[in-house]
Amino acid sequence: MPASNPQDQHDGDAFKPTLPDASLDQLFRQARTYNRFTGEVDDATLHRLYDLLKWGPTTSNSCPARFVFVRSPEAKAKLGPALDEGNYKKTMAAPCTAIVAYDIAFYEKVPVLFPHTDARGWFDTKPEPDLRTIALRNGSLQGAYLLLAARSIGLDCGPMSGFDNAKVDAAFFPGTSWRSNFLVNLGKGDPASIFPRSPRLNFDEACRID
Repeated sequence: MPASNPQDQHDGDAFKPTLPDASLDQLFRQARTYNRFTGEVDDATLHRLYDLLKWGPTTSNSCPARFVFVRSPEAKAKLGPALDEGNYKKTMAAPCTAIVAYDIAFYEKVPVLFPHTDARGWFDTKPEPDLRTIALRNGSLQGAYLLLAARSIGLDCGPMSGFDNAKVDAAFFPGTSWRSNFLVNLGKGDPASIFPRSPRLNFDEACRID
């Protein structure tokens, strides 16, 4: 009988199996931010992407993130004027750009998303700055889920800021409670467009066990 893996057990209780190294490499260790993309990102792929990322946890299952997948020439023309010069060409050439946004009025959907109790009342009386903090925090989590979901289905990503949020909001979300957070170019990444791998903080620099 093969020996048990100490990573999969703790105090005699088995954890779920660790993902294989190839999967961890694809999601984290070898995943990179690309600056040039090719390929096509079709409707079916975008539906598959969302149907994965939507399962990530948020406060009271509030799911405040909203996503606009910019793919058509008309949509790119709306996005272009909001981009910083360094992000313009690569974004206009990308097969698809996701606007990761959040809805300040996310609480309107909480009765459906969190039906166990009257959770809407936890949010709808809060001042807008508090709602914005909650929506931005959880919407950013969902944006990170988008990156991992995209990588898991074989897409490469180019997340970025470097744009005028007010211009994006005016172009895509006028008269709504949606606000832009960050952008993610999606497609097949060109390996020649990436920079050398940057270092990361080691455990002792970033973590503490109390």
